[in-house]
Amino acid sequence: MTSNPCQVKISIAQLDYHIGNFESNIRKIREAIHQARDESADLILFAELAVSGYPPRDFLEFDDFIHECELGIHSIAQDCTGIAAIVGSPSLNPNPKGKKLFNTAWFLAGGKVMAMTHKSLLPNYDVFDEYRYFEPNKDFKVIDYKGIKIAITICEDLWNMTDTPLYTASPMEMLIRQHPDLLINIAASPFHYDQMNIRRDVLSRNASTYGLPVFYVNHIGAQTELIFDGGSMVVDRRGKVVDELNYFQEDLRFYRYDKDKKDVQLSDRGIMGPQNLDTSRIALIYDALVLGIRTYFRKLGFRDAILGLSGGIDSAVTLVLAAEALGNEHVHAILLPSRYSTGHSVRDAVELAENLGVPCQTISIEEIFRSCESTLLTAFEDRPPDVTEENIQARIRAVVLMALANKFGYILLNTSNKSEAAVGYGTLYGDMCGGLAVLGDVYKTQVYELASYINRLKEIIPVNTIQKPPSAELRSGQLDSDLLPDYDLLDRILFQYIELRQGPQEIINMGFDETIVRKVLRMVNTNEYKRHQTPPILRISPKAFGMGRRMPIVARYLS
Repeated sequence: MTSNPCQVKISIAQLDYHIGNFESNIRKIREAIHQARDESADLILFAELAVSGYPPRDFLEFDDFIHECELGIHSIAQDCTGIAAIVGSPSLNPNPKGKKLFNTAWFLAGGKVMAMTHKSLLPNYDVFDEYRYFEPNKDFKVIDYKGIKIAITICEDLWNMTDTPLYTASPMEMLIRQHPDLLINIAASPFHYDQMNIRRDVLSRNASTYGLPVFYVNHIGAQTELIFDGGSMVVDRRGKVVDELNYFQEDLRFYRYDKDKKDVQLSDRGIMGPQNLDTSRIALIYDALVLGIRTYFRKLGFRDAILGLSGGIDSAVTLVLAAEALGNEHVHAILLPSRYSTGHSVRDAVELAENLGVPCQTISIEEIFRSCESTLLTAFEDRPPDVTEENIQARIRAVVLMALANKFGYILLNTSNKSEAAVGYGTLYGDMCGGLAVLGDVYKTQVYELASYINRLKEIIPVNTIQKPPSAELRSGQLDSDLLPDYDLLDRILFQYIELRQGPQEIINMGFDETIVRKVLRMVNTNEYKRHQTPPILRISPKAFGMGRRMPIVARYLS
């Protein structure tokens, strides 16, 4: 332990937790405590709801789940001798009025629970549902440890420091009256492509506003749709970032805080060492999607993925991401050509699989399709072919892919992009099926950016795949542009409507054609029923389809 009474050595443990996997979560926490104690740390910090994993959602309604969390906390406390720990976990509200739980930062020292700090600001927007489960804190106290007063906050408690605050009061306005020496924030802050900069700004504002150094710890890994990028950090009292932990991987670092100098310094580099991170938006999206795939499979106990490889750009980018996440030998590419598949698409698909060293198999759907046509001929009453026959092909492909997934224990990766999902350009129980939607929050124009990023050093995705006009190849000469505006135009309209929540007239006033705008928005709203039946979508934007965007199916607005 530190010998200078005015100094404490603080460790930040940035770990990948698994919801409800108490054995694993507690083991990780205890191992980090032992390692920090071996490095003479006085205090170690763990993330929000570390014991349960975040977000536990309706598991919080089960008494047994809460009991397991409490047992975990008291087990961890026994390891906190010669070192203190701050650990996130739910706790019971002793007051019969209000919600039965608090979202709590437990302060553990001397082998027992020494103090508890509850979360005050409970987000109830986008992907967050915390007010559904937790009672907000109304009792504000700093904690005195080794002669240093610590203001403990939990994630959102610091996020009222924006240009458009959501709350009428801030916990720090109460805590600063008690003259704390430093500020600790334990968090569960999900990734989106702008979150890194927003997070830094929020923490820097808090540090400079209150004149306190900030120690911030976040999750890494993924919990179904939500990806956690890490980026735990320490900010000095002037608002300057002293150090950031690695992004997209676990890390453990040590810092020295000097009370007399009100100064904080990096003590040791940590277990992972420095990270050379490309922070361009498209690089962050790539890294986040890889992490999302990898942890989704690991936490479900699966090793292998399967996907339909068409020769198009969406399946090509998905294949690359999956191979990076799981290893090329654990991704199985299936070519499913029909009478409408072009020779260059098949060649492009095979070339990509060979470039990646991915197992590749070709199964023609032509015979099955002919059988379906023959079987349904009388039932269709001699009506001419239309979108029905196109959808049959897509669903045949899904049947084949799901059969292989069932037989060999794979997860089928869905390859649809956000543009297609937005306007319903996909077949239910066909190309929209799967166990995980990798690109469901990635607009088509961003898919092309990902392809360019993947090919930045050498050609992995064949150039023809990137340059050819996109097509579903479900009828002769078919192009996406037959039904949709150019993707560059479509995506700009979709972004204004979905991410920025702009109405039709506001978008038209920006210079977009009125007929196209009203058509696109109508397509978005009338296809909500399809999106309710899609696989989980990895979230990389501030407004993704899924748990963060909740729309009625049978509404008439703009439909």
